[in-house]
Amino acid sequence: MTTAQDTPTGSLAVVGLGPGAADLMAPRARTALSAAEVVVGYRTYLDLVRDCLNPASEVLSSSMMQEIDRCRTALERAGQGRRVALVCGGDPGIYAMAGLVFELARSLDTTVPIDVIPGIAALNACAAVLGAPLMHDFAAISLSDLMTPWELIERRLEAVAPADFVVVIYNPKSKKRTDQIVRTREIMLAHRSPDTPVGIVSGAAREHETVRLTTLEKMLDEAIGMQTTVIIGNSQTFVWRDRMVTPRGYGRKYGL
Repeated sequence: MTTAQDTPTGSLAVVGLGPGAADLMAPRARTALSAAEVVVGYRTYLDLVRDCLNPASEVLSSSMMQEIDRCRTALERAGQGRRVALVCGGDPGIYAMAGLVFELARSLDTTVPIDVIPGIAALNACAAVLGAPLMHDFAAISLSDLMTPWELIERRLEAVAPADFVVVIYNPKSKKRTDQIVRTREIMLAHRSPDTPVGIVSGAAREHETVRLTTLEKMLDEAIGMQTTVIIGNSQTFVWRDRMVTPRGYGRKYGL
């Protein structure tokens, strides 16, 4: 007869891989990947961590736009008593899978233990290669309207622009979605100088990394796509020796 003690206890680790560079992945993420009996993820992310996986692990990959299926599969396997790792790029809790996992777990009323393992987010990686643009208050806004109506996104842009936040733009443009970044620039220009520094980063910390510094006025002259993160400075942001810096206020307080 099987008792409660004999029933295997599964678990789900939602693992952030960071920006993609192997040396920027957290040790706790590596440990979770190597301990997992089942690893679930988008195939591009799985390719980044093949050397971290136990050769005996079951690897379940899928393509883009299948996030719900990946999360459901991960929860189901964990519910069957398996140690499961669900991989995410960047940080799982920032425009990634952690929230969806908890939403599905609630709908399924599962008791599977869920552990979220943080990773370096795109905004951290991009800020680091640019210099120090996020030293003061900032807002992150995704321009993707797949999950959020554009009217709400635009309202958020209208709210942060006059408040002088540094603004981090995720998912700024795609082949089918080209007008949102244009409108974003218009909203910002209504409240900020055309000379406001703007950093544009693609593939941060990867082999194909590109970093460009420009201005709010000229930002649309640069190549911008879905893999790009755009950081728009505030009224105090400056560029020094090809680095983008937003002062925290030390100079004003201590006379630097």
